Amino acid sequence: MKNIFSLFYKNLFLTNRLFAALACSAVLFVFAFFFPWLGVIPELAFWTLVLLFLADVTMLYRNPKGIFARRHAPERLSNGDDNELGIYIENMYSFNISAGIIDEIPFQFQKRDVWFKMELKPGQHRLINYLLRPTKRGEYEFGDIRVYVRSPLALVRRRYNFSQVETLAVYPSFLQMRKYELMAISNRLTEVGIKKIRRLGHSLEFEQVKNYVAGDDYRTINWKATARHGDLMTNLYTDEKSQHVYCVIDKSRSMKMPFDGLSLLDYAINASLVLSNVALLKEDKAGIITVAEKIGAIVPADRRPVQLNRILEVLYKEKTRYLETNMELLYSTIRNVLRQRSLVVFFTNFESMSALERQLPFLKRISRFHLLLVVFFENTELKKLSEQPAEDVEGIYIKTIAEKFAYDKKLIVKELARHGIQSILSSPQNLTINTINRYLEIKAKQRI
Repeated sequence: MKNIFSLFYKNLFLTNRLFAALACSAVLFVFAFFFPWLGVIPELAFWTLVLLFLADVTMLYRNPKGIFARRHAPERLSNGDDNELGIYIENMYSFNISAGIIDEIPFQFQKRDVWFKMELKPGQHRLINYLLRPTKRGEYEFGDIRVYVRSPLALVRRRYNFSQVETLAVYPSFLQMRKYELMAISNRLTEVGIKKIRRLGHSLEFEQVKNYVAGDDYRTINWKATARHGDLMTNLYTDEKSQHVYCVIDKSRSMKMPFDGLSLLDYAINASLVLSNVALLKEDKAGIITVAEKIGAIVPADRRPVQLNRILEVLYKEKTRYLETNMELLYSTIRNVLRQRSLVVFFTNFESMSALERQLPFLKRISRFHLLLVVFFENTELKKLSEQPAEDVEGIYIKTIAEKFAYDKKLIVKELARHGIQSILSSPQNLTINTINRYLEIKAKQRI
């Protein structure tokens, strides 16, 4: 009996309407003291309010399961993307209700406004959809769903607690990966900024003999097949396949810098996942190497169906470290792991020429044996500062320093090009598109 009373007490809440009615009743009692002609009206009003209160409580507690609610969530969340979640709610009362719903989302989101209001008729059900955007990989724990129900009398609220505790893993941006995958399959990559690259020369990968159509290169005409069929026939070539594409991800402290909630490491991981998927769709072999002061994970290049899942699981666990990158160890690892000429996409960050000069000797050694593509980040915050007009001496000083750092980034690109090393200087938001563009350009020009 005590437990029942405790449960009743903890889940019953008085509304503002009830407090207002009690205040009016108290005012009537005060007036009755000065105006005796009011008689028993204050008492009648008070006891009427008590009866309505008891009736409201009875309506809400007569049905022990007046409300049903559950959360609809995906098996995992995509980092840096808007993930859709839903709450299903059903009214099992025999009267209209007003409901307020709280979903206890993980603390990592730092949101306190996941509160939904709605009106439900008897037997009616609804699905509420909302979006969450995680900015860190890892495990996110969701709590209970709490529903506050109010009857048409609106004097009290009953709270329902639905145990919906679950832990969802936040993986690298697989939603972004799927978007580019569908576009790659349907050849619609140009819709999101992927450039069409003019093909230079011919690939050595023969695919088939087909009928000549206007626009085909006359140098590909197969004269023997033409003589046999009596119509012009041409050889069709395709991109070379089974080339090795390695994404090397720097996990050192230079990749800890945040932009729009995500660290540079997370942008690099998301871009690596998309690039690996596109490479596999192009029938190349994709692999991953992570490095900081020591070598992290190594996924040898392969194109089996399980390769993408292996890469996804490895990238899910990677975290930023707080020491410098050991480039000598990275060079020796690449020499031992990569047994043939490969495209090595190195995701890192340089803020100054001195930072590049420490790593340049090892980058030059790697570029002797492989096609090296260095991908580093444009500091968008400094770029905004350099574009703002200066209004005082301090503003001139800040603008000058910002322009100096922005100029250093351009010098880094020129210095890498001077040593025959390709590079991409990209804002974090455009990293994925710029990386895929360069990969497709390299494929079209057959540089691997």
